[in-house]
Amino acid sequence: MKTIKAIWATLSDKDKKDFLFFLAKRNRRGDTRNIDFVKLMDSGRTKNIHEVLYGKDSSGAFNALCKRVQDTLIEFVASKSFAEESSDELEVLKLLLASRIFFEQKLSKIAFKTLEKAEARAKNIDNYALLDEIYHTKIQYCFLNPKWNLNTIIGDYENNRTLSQQDFHLTMAYARIKSELQKNPKKPVNEIVIQTFVEFDLKINEDLTYKSLNQLMELTATTAKLQNDFYSVSPFMIEMYEVLKKKGEVPQKHVYYHLNMLYLMSVTKFRNKNFELSDDFIVKIETILSNSPKTFVRGFNEKVAILKALNQIYTGNISHGFEILNNGVETSLNKKLLLLMCLFQQCEFATAYDVFKTLNRTDNWYEKKMGWLWVLKKNIIEVLLLIELDKFDMVLIRLQRFSRNFNKRLRQIGEDRVLIFMNLVSDYHDNPKIVTSEDFKDRVENSFEWIGREQEDIFVMSFYAWLKSKMENRDLYEITLELMN
Repeated sequence: MKTIKAIWATLSDKDKKDFLFFLAKRNRRGDTRNIDFVKLMDSGRTKNIHEVLYGKDSSGAFNALCKRVQDTLIEFVASKSFAEESSDELEVLKLLLASRIFFEQKLSKIAFKTLEKAEARAKNIDNYALLDEIYHTKIQYCFLNPKWNLNTIIGDYENNRTLSQQDFHLTMAYARIKSELQKNPKKPVNEIVIQTFVEFDLKINEDLTYKSLNQLMELTATTAKLQNDFYSVSPFMIEMYEVLKKKGEVPQKHVYYHLNMLYLMSVTKFRNKNFELSDDFIVKIETILSNSPKTFVRGFNEKVAILKALNQIYTGNISHGFEILNNGVETSLNKKLLLLMCLFQQCEFATAYDVFKTLNRTDNWYEKKMGWLWVLKKNIIEVLLLIELDKFDMVLIRLQRFSRNFNKRLRQIGEDRVLIFMNLVSDYHDNPKIVTSEDFKDRVENSFEWIGREQEDIFVMSFYAWLKSKMENRDLYEITLELMN
């Protein structure tokens, strides 16, 4: 049951409807109960489902039903993934197999054309494994084609093996970096990358593929996000971006990697409070998107809009930020959290709470969907909102839940600052008058290790702005902008 619920939580509303249709097509009997079971689970019913379905305690039949639904759900996810997977690899494989059949049937002329078509497509998607098979086939039948040069084909084969080996080394290096970061979550990611590249005899230069550069930048940015430290990784991100520029004009087949790397650079600049440079990268992204397939546009439009809104909000143009956020039909979870933050900074607490109440799923669900840091921010904002709305009984419950759910994990990654901040929030909640006292100000001053505006994370500063606004009895947004600048 737990496995079924976990898989079910990853599906979109459309996927869920498709699965019910998938089940209906598979059912040969009218009493299988699998569709009823899925609908009950989707509605949130988890207890005593077996009694609802069978009318009595029939755990054996229910367990068998769960097993069938789980197997069918796994099959559905696998077949859906296969259907949505890029058809390029399948097309190359079909062409390769067809060429071999044509060779066996002595249809050499069509076999040559088919194999060369397969090679061109495989090169276009950098599929070294398929190219390896294609060159094997070309070498095997080279004697039939006077236009083919065996030495040239062998050279292509060896060059492909070199590229394949490099790609494998990069995959191992990527896995090693992730493993090291898990063991040492506070260790600077650039140090780990440099050590790993030395170990696998790799260099950060133009020889890296667009895919590899993108993976490294993605990994670096993700780690910086977890460590709340984009300042330390900024030089490393810039170095990789300079490598990207040195590679020259990006081929159309690698446009996704190019867009994602520009986006990661924009995020890095924003998190380091370089709002103008962040906007410059956004302009580059939008220029490329204007001539890109709709699938790319859909994938980046929302992320870019959120980043544009953030840059506006933190440079004093909050009304423009609101306008950007409210554009478009769909309101995603990231948009909701940002909208909540904007309303909070404008002291529109009742409206912000109305938005918050629409986030009515469990934290476990949100963590699977959005990640742990998203859930952490959501919980901190909730506590601050409840304090502002004088919902004191609820504040105490949420503070206890926060301590239970986050204290251990925050200590494991060395984020004691969040715990210190929440303790100060708790003290303010217990006695609001102490916040303007000299003793409280001294406590705040001595509680944190101040690292300066340039190094401090922008979201950490935003939460601190709320505490400072209480200490100085001043406007929250005004103080937020002061801290940024």
